[in-house]
Amino acid sequence: MLLFIRSALFYLGYFISLFIIGLMSLPLLLMPKKIAAPVILLWSRFVVFWLKICCGIHYHINGNINQLPSPCVVIANHQSPWETIFLQLYLYPLTTVLKQELLHIPFFGWGLRILNPIAINRSHPVQALKQIKKISVERLQKGDRVLIFPEGTRQPVGQLGNFARSGADIAKTADVPIVVIAQDAGNYWHNKKFLKTPGTIQLTIREPFTVNAENTKEVMQDIQAWIQTTLS
Repeated sequence: MLLFIRSALFYLGYFISLFIIGLMSLPLLLMPKKIAAPVILLWSRFVVFWLKICCGIHYHINGNINQLPSPCVVIANHQSPWETIFLQLYLYPLTTVLKQELLHIPFFGWGLRILNPIAINRSHPVQALKQIKKISVERLQKGDRVLIFPEGTRQPVGQLGNFARSGADIAKTADVPIVVIAQDAGNYWHNKKFLKTPGTIQLTIREPFTVNAENTKEVMQDIQAWIQTTLS
C-alpha cells in the first residue's frame, strides 16, 4: 500500500509539472535553443529530484560524468524512461535519437521539440538509418554529443536487444570517441508499470575510446558484451 501511495504521489507531481513545462514550451519554441533548452531541462532536474523524494530512488555514478569528451557518441542500454531524462540533463548539450511519435505527445512532445532531437520514422528503417547518420554527424561537427540507444526500444530487465551498428558507424565517420553507459534503472522505475521500487540505480561509464576497426559491427558486439557483463 505504501509503494502505491508513493508512486501515486510521484505521478501527481510528474504530470502537473509536465503540464506546466508544456505550456511554457509554447512561447519558448520561438526563442533560441540556448535560452529555451535550459528551461526545459529544469523539468528533467525536477523529475530526478521528485523520484528520490517520493519513491526513494537514488542513483550512483561509477565514473566521472562531468569529464566526458564533447563531441562524442554516447551509447547506452535502454530499460526505462529514467535514463532518457537523466542523460539528457547531465550530458547536455546532447542530441537524442528517438522515435518520431514522441514529438506528437501533448505537453511532453512540445518540450521535447525544443531540445531538437533526431526524430525518426521507424516504419522506414533504411531511410531512418541514413537520416540518423547524416544529422548525427552534423550535430557532432557542431560540438554536440549524440545519444543512441542501439536496441531501439526499451528491453526487460536482464535482457539486451540486438545492437544496431549505427552508433559505431557515426563515431567513425565523424572521427569522435564513443562513451558507453550501462545502467539498471529498470529495476526501480519499471517500464510500463505503475509501482516504483526504492533503491539505487547504478550507472557505469566505460572509458571513452575511438573506433579504429574496419568492422563496426564487431565494435558494437564488444559494446554489447561489456554492458551485459557490467549489468551482471
